[in-house]
Amino acid sequence: MNQTSVMKSRARVGVFGIGLAAYWPQFEGLRDLLVGYQEEVERRIGAMGAEVVSAGLVDTAPAAQAAGDLFAAQNVDLIVCYVGTYSTSSQVLPAVQRRRAPVLVLNLQPVSSMDYPNTDTAAWLANCCACCVPEISNAFARARIQFNVVSGLLFPAEGNAAQYYVRGWREIEEWVKAAGVMRELNYARVGFLGHTYPGMLDMYSDFTMHHAQLGAHIEVLEMDDLHVRVRAASEEEIAAKIAEIHSVFDIAAPGKDKISQPVTDEAMRWSATVAVGLDKLVRDFNLNGLTYYYRGLNGNENEELGASLIVGNSLLTARGIPASGEGDLKTCMAMLIMDRLGAGGSYTEFYAMDFDEDFILMGHDGPGHVKISAGRPVLRGLGLFHGKRGYGLSVEFNVQMGPITILGMTQTADGRLKMLAAEGESIPGSRLEIGNTNSRLRFGLDPATFMDRWCEHGPTHHVALGVGHQVGKIRKLARLLGLELAVVG
Repeated sequence: MNQTSVMKSRARVGVFGIGLAAYWPQFEGLRDLLVGYQEEVERRIGAMGAEVVSAGLVDTAPAAQAAGDLFAAQNVDLIVCYVGTYSTSSQVLPAVQRRRAPVLVLNLQPVSSMDYPNTDTAAWLANCCACCVPEISNAFARARIQFNVVSGLLFPAEGNAAQYYVRGWREIEEWVKAAGVMRELNYARVGFLGHTYPGMLDMYSDFTMHHAQLGAHIEVLEMDDLHVRVRAASEEEIAAKIAEIHSVFDIAAPGKDKISQPVTDEAMRWSATVAVGLDKLVRDFNLNGLTYYYRGLNGNENEELGASLIVGNSLLTARGIPASGEGDLKTCMAMLIMDRLGAGGSYTEFYAMDFDEDFILMGHDGPGHVKISAGRPVLRGLGLFHGKRGYGLSVEFNVQMGPITILGMTQTADGRLKMLAAEGESIPGSRLEIGNTNSRLRFGLDPATFMDRWCEHGPTHHVALGVGHQVGKIRKLARLLGLELAVVG
């Protein structure tokens, strides 16, 4: 199965070019040339999936103020300043002060080098974008405007210079992608169903912190909200959900584990019924993610319902609505980020260290991102859920072989959200057959050193596991969000 990314909105990117109005009457054709270059930049950014809001070529302070008003009115996520030629910083700063969105300064030279003896002033001015980049960087820094610079080539080149074209545009695309994920977080509605697993102090977090630092809305839900929707599931809906489950999962026979049980028709029907209710819950509350846990008591309705969410939440996660167990809201946010990066993002924790083959076994009970499973995921019946009440169907698979990234979201002592990431590799080999996701992951450090370094950062014990190496984009997202990021390995 391939990874998925469900972007419900595109990054809205404000673009303006800069130049100096005094040059235009002095050098005929220079302005038109630079406008053409800017249009190419806008075309390329639009092709990356962004919604482009163009303020045109800004060459005076009043024009910069008008550009700033436009970007504020359009609520852009990222402002791109394309440096066409020299411009004074006083006619650049107003364009980014109104909205105060993060700024990406494009220092993209049209040619890899100039024919110096045969280059006149006009041709030099068309290639002197580097001249004012330090100046406007100084102005942005002193005005407390978050900014980043990408230097490279505007057009393809040959030989040694080719790398600067490829690298520059790859960086721009990652910034645009990160801005899209930031917009997703800013407008996300994440349900919190039940409560956090009692005693897991690392997972407790303040809802207001998520509103304030990510822009996301946390919708507090009651078990009653789900009960009423499960009871309303029709026979037609249940049958369709059972068919969907069979299309996604293989069914495991009872295994060697003493708590393993067969997947009965009754258990399948009940899991499907709950999955229908979850679909309705997500639709009715317009959720982009869900974190949940409810302990229940003595086999009561809440215990029965809370124990039967795994299958439905795995299907939701595969649809781009990440569902994290144990009421871990921070990891749900990390899962949402990884999904929108196209990496999947499966709810995961550290299982064991293998010192014979130098890998770390990672997985979790409960829902997984089945779209990044190596082969078809498996449904296994369990007579109990370790550490939890109830029994029912659980999901088992290992993640696809190849490059992977883990992303954790934790909280510092001063109340700031903090991201923690590492890149590694998923390697082949046998897995635990206990109704849990679990994968063999090898990072750039030996298991003992990796664990020591990871724990130095005070992590939450869960992470979002995704495919591909994603740290480059995660760095940019953390920068846009103003969050600390630690990378281990």
